[in-house]
Amino acid sequence: MGSLPSPHFVIFPFMSQGHTIPILYLARLLHRRSAAVTIFTTSGNSPPIHACLQDTDVSVIELPFPQNIEGIPPGVENTHKLPSMACFLPFVQSTKLMQESFEQALESLNPPVSCIISDGFLGWTLKSAKKFDVPRFVFFGIGNFSFTMYQILVTERPHAGTNSPDEPFSMPDFPGLTLTRNDFDPPYNDIEPSGPYVEFMAEQMAAAAMSHGIIVNSFYELEQCYADYWNKKIGPKNLCVGPLCMEAAAPTQALEKPSYTQFLDGKLAEGEPVLYVAFGTQAEVSAEQLQEIAAGLEQSQVSFLWTLKPKGLEFLQKFEERVKSRGIVVKDWVDQQQILRHEGVKGFLSHCGWNSVMESICAGVPILALPFMAEQHMNARFVAEEACVGLRIMPSSGSVRGFVAAEEVERKVRELMMGVEKGAEVRKKVEEYRDAACDAVKEGGSSTRTLDMLIDEVARKRQTFSSGGSAACCPDGQRFDSDHKRQHAQF
Repeated sequence: MGSLPSPHFVIFPFMSQGHTIPILYLARLLHRRSAAVTIFTTSGNSPPIHACLQDTDVSVIELPFPQNIEGIPPGVENTHKLPSMACFLPFVQSTKLMQESFEQALESLNPPVSCIISDGFLGWTLKSAKKFDVPRFVFFGIGNFSFTMYQILVTERPHAGTNSPDEPFSMPDFPGLTLTRNDFDPPYNDIEPSGPYVEFMAEQMAAAAMSHGIIVNSFYELEQCYADYWNKKIGPKNLCVGPLCMEAAAPTQALEKPSYTQFLDGKLAEGEPVLYVAFGTQAEVSAEQLQEIAAGLEQSQVSFLWTLKPKGLEFLQKFEERVKSRGIVVKDWVDQQQILRHEGVKGFLSHCGWNSVMESICAGVPILALPFMAEQHMNARFVAEEACVGLRIMPSSGSVRGFVAAEEVERKVRELMMGVEKGAEVRKKVEEYRDAACDAVKEGGSSTRTLDMLIDEVARKRQTFSSGGSAACCPDGQRFDSDHKRQHAQF
């Protein structure tokens, strides 16, 4: 950065584990490159944030979470603790009530705020950025492929002529790419999406379109054509600075290895490859579907480690007894990155949340995709058909959505873990992308250059931004102007 003054980044994560974790890695990156960083959160969300940043001097400011919100149980400050995802909308809408306390805290910052980076669900922070005359960058925790496909769906409506949610249609500007409405999460699989959630997302996307740029947890080499398309046809400029999981702090050495690590060590000594199975913290998977997945794992004869919430699963005890020689079910928190990087783990049966996709690619572990919600179905398409770093479990109905049979789970698990054709192909491909990811975050790599240029521009262009112009650069040499043509998409 030369003689430029160090900028002060304010980072405001959304109160959800999958959203918070990668943006904290971004905070670590900015801090490591000599920028001042302040995190805003609530008291209920601050302990894990402090733990993640304990080896840094990043500041954490706690704001009061809104109280007495209809539809949200008292004391709930994170989506992980919501009784169901039906409570999500009142929860996320309630964050708007934090704007006054957020701006009061911004007033007292020293040095003053130079830039606000906030989650895409916190569109109201754009008003705060304008009030303090600083740029706002949006952090969306999804990849370029999924983000671009949703934008095209809303703005171009290529699905308008379909007669069923499973009828294929072509995507404009991407010859050979066909999707179905069921690749998109409800209500976006309707011909005319409507309702409170659509209205909320329209508001967030309008705020994103008026922001200074979008920070993406991906690397340019993985999604090059989609990053380029976004920057040329949609905007504002996206900045690939990932994979952010590469910035995770080294785990502290426990006096005794967790039982699941001991299990992995034992299987490695036996020469038995292990399939890691995890479906995230938010997906609501029926007991019937989990039982079918369990049957498929049992029939596959593959060794596995499955992290699972056991609540209400009556079949689980007998299942664990039957498979105890080659599989374990872990009911507590695990270090997913540590598991994926264990030498004995050779596959990941995943819901395809974007964080999990990034972590698996960075570990060089192929993915067996089984999506459930949000943009996971689109991520599964990307994993199996675009990046070709995994396979996909498909419902027997012929749709991309629906009940998955045990026989399909068994077949695809064996194909991934033992296959000499498709399994070997995706293993080779994911190792290539693992190497590319490592290169992207090295000094001089694409993601590192993008991050450095972001820091430099925030330090250099505050005065220019105040007068209406701006520029943020990307590795391809293109500059992002605040007057870039923007489409106010509505998803």
